[in-house]
Amino acid sequence: MRTPCIAVCALFGISLALTSLPAEAAQRMTGQERAEAVGRGLVGSLAPRLVLKTIDGDTIDLGALYGKKAVYIKFWATWCAPCREQMPHFERTFETAGPDLAVIAIDSGFNDSINDVRAARRELGIKMPIVLDDGQAGVAFNLRVTPQHIVIGRDGRIQYVGNLADTRLDAAIEAARTAVNTESQPHGASAPRNIPQYGVGDRLPDISAVTLDGRTFRARDSRVKRPTVLVFVSPWCESYLATSRPGMAQTCREVREQIDTLVKRDMPFRWLAIASGLWATKDDLIDYRVRYKTAVPLTLDESGVLFRSFRVMNVPTLLIADSNGQIVRRIEGFDARLPADLQSMVRE
Repeated sequence: MRTPCIAVCALFGISLALTSLPAEAAQRMTGQERAEAVGRGLVGSLAPRLVLKTIDGDTIDLGALYGKKAVYIKFWATWCAPCREQMPHFERTFETAGPDLAVIAIDSGFNDSINDVRAARRELGIKMPIVLDDGQAGVAFNLRVTPQHIVIGRDGRIQYVGNLADTRLDAAIEAARTAVNTESQPHGASAPRNIPQYGVGDRLPDISAVTLDGRTFRARDSRVKRPTVLVFVSPWCESYLATSRPGMAQTCREVREQIDTLVKRDMPFRWLAIASGLWATKDDLIDYRVRYKTAVPLTLDESGVLFRSFRVMNVPTLLIADSNGQIVRRIEGFDARLPADLQSMVRE
């Protein structure tokens, strides 16, 4: 899995500086190395003052914890094998936390439902507070892998980011408990600004993305009067989930094959496939294109901003906009009626 290039317009007020890794180096990157790469941009910075809601309806105000407790957050997913393997360590940390450490599980929300999370909680026997992310926490903490451990010191600064449940993590948690002069320390950054979100009935926002071929795709382009289809995907859906979620992997394959067939028909539509940056880089997307010989233009949403802007938490998801740029339909999963529906839009 490898790195990307995507530009989000000033509408979002976000500047994303992304670098590419040589393919050979990226192929050698482990989950820990990926997490450490994320950590280089987070460690030492003020942690965001997010307010989280657990699956049991309780509220966790992270900002209120800073200055009082260390905080250990683990991002995970029910379909993630290493996440499950690490759960005994995670639960043990929670049970022995004491009054100076808050332990919080945040399910990434990516292809997970609240029922999936509750079932996993029963199966794994875990008791710590669990949050099902809507994408906000993932963007705020630059989620790139699962599991992704975030350790925040009592002063509200991020001290450690990792992927493994090892001695480095244990040492970071212990160090985060260390008493500091919290009265003179800032207790976290302000909450991240909400990203505008768009759905059926809205016009496509004024965003642009750079495809693997180096072309700029503008979601809103007054010069082009053609309908637009945005396809949200993950390059590992068909392969990794074949074991843990075979039905989901099959759906990803069916949608990919359906979209490729439609693109090759040369229908008067603008197409863009947007890949999640979770466990994926630009080189992974290149491999995906080569492996499946997909014809749809591809871009990587490394930051997660595009997925969050369109409230996409499951792949595959399709958004269809008419020739005026208005979003007229949203499809999650496979829909056999899609070819006929697109054909009817052409006739209109």
